[in-house]
Amino acid sequence: MDLTLTQEEQSFQDEVRAWLVENHPGREPDGEEAKFEFRRAWQRELHDAGWAGISWPKEYGGRGATLIEQAIFSEEMARAKAPSPANVLGLVMGGPVVIAHGSGEQKERFLEPILSGEEIWCQGFSEPESGSDLASLKTRAVQEDGGWRVTGQKVWTTYAHEAKWCMLLARSDADAPKHKGLTYFICDMDQDEIEVRPLRQITGEAEFNEIFLEDAYIPDENLVGGEGNGWNVAITTLMHERAGLGAASAITVRRELDELIALINERGLAGDPLIRQRIAEVKIGVEALRLGALRALTQQMKVGIPGPEGSLAKWEWATVNQKLTELAVDVLGPDALVPESEWAYRFLRARANSIEGGTTEVMKNIIAERVLGLPRLR
Repeated sequence: MDLTLTQEEQSFQDEVRAWLVENHPGREPDGEEAKFEFRRAWQRELHDAGWAGISWPKEYGGRGATLIEQAIFSEEMARAKAPSPANVLGLVMGGPVVIAHGSGEQKERFLEPILSGEEIWCQGFSEPESGSDLASLKTRAVQEDGGWRVTGQKVWTTYAHEAKWCMLLARSDADAPKHKGLTYFICDMDQDEIEVRPLRQITGEAEFNEIFLEDAYIPDENLVGGEGNGWNVAITTLMHERAGLGAASAITVRRELDELIALINERGLAGDPLIRQRIAEVKIGVEALRLGALRALTQQMKVGIPGPEGSLAKWEWATVNQKLTELAVDVLGPDALVPESEWAYRFLRARANSIEGGTTEVMKNIIAERVLGLPRLR
């Protein structure tokens, strides 16, 4: 494919760069709550300027940007070291799913508060015994007049402690085959029947949470895609999640690699053949990630929705980023143990890359079965 930007795309890139130079919010503050509110304010600024959900159709509050323009915007955000918006799960997954599967009333109710960051979304999929095999989940939904009562437990729920709404997958038919008895709900987190418990990570942060639901109420109008169709809606959600990594991740890893190379030069290690080999491996991985993301984008442009190729980008990103941070720790030696070290934080945070958003093992199965056409594992 021709990777040269058209005149219109180049103009769009120039516009994004100029706006980010003019409006960059600066360095994020310390502290989890302060950082989150900082990103929420940043999202409001993005929304006011028409940059939130730019690939969403204009009738739903987006900019109607092309997929190429969306990729350009994400790359420029990464290049400028601009913070992510607070409601990233709503923007990347929740909104696109409501647009694809939601009713007119749901689009009217939920989309604008997602864009503005007024209402934060989280994702209630994984459970303690249903991670890799999501369809085996046990959280149950029991129908009553006008709605549903949901009981169960979810885990690894990012920003659940900040969220107003949860993309919740629950078993609505215990007698149906496991993939067919699921329903997708938009669950109000602001009720006494839901308890959120933080999960403290190795970095000391607690962006992940456990959710405990005990007869939590969800009205019928918050069911998305029809009863029993939750698996198909969930697949749409996950494809949008993994498709969002792509070229922007390659830009971020390449930028951090340049920082590491500068550090290696400062320490007089540029001539070490083993270090040079490891740098080459990361560089090759970054380029493969970038080109793979463009290939996946090309496929998405053909069919209109993200495909399973996004799983390859997620796997590659996790592998390359972990190799990068491991090399940085080896270069730093004892200095990597300093709590204030940015590289120490990156190393610890990277441990989650091969777990969050789908484990590497699950990504390999998806690629084998849905991209390469190999026989199912089981």
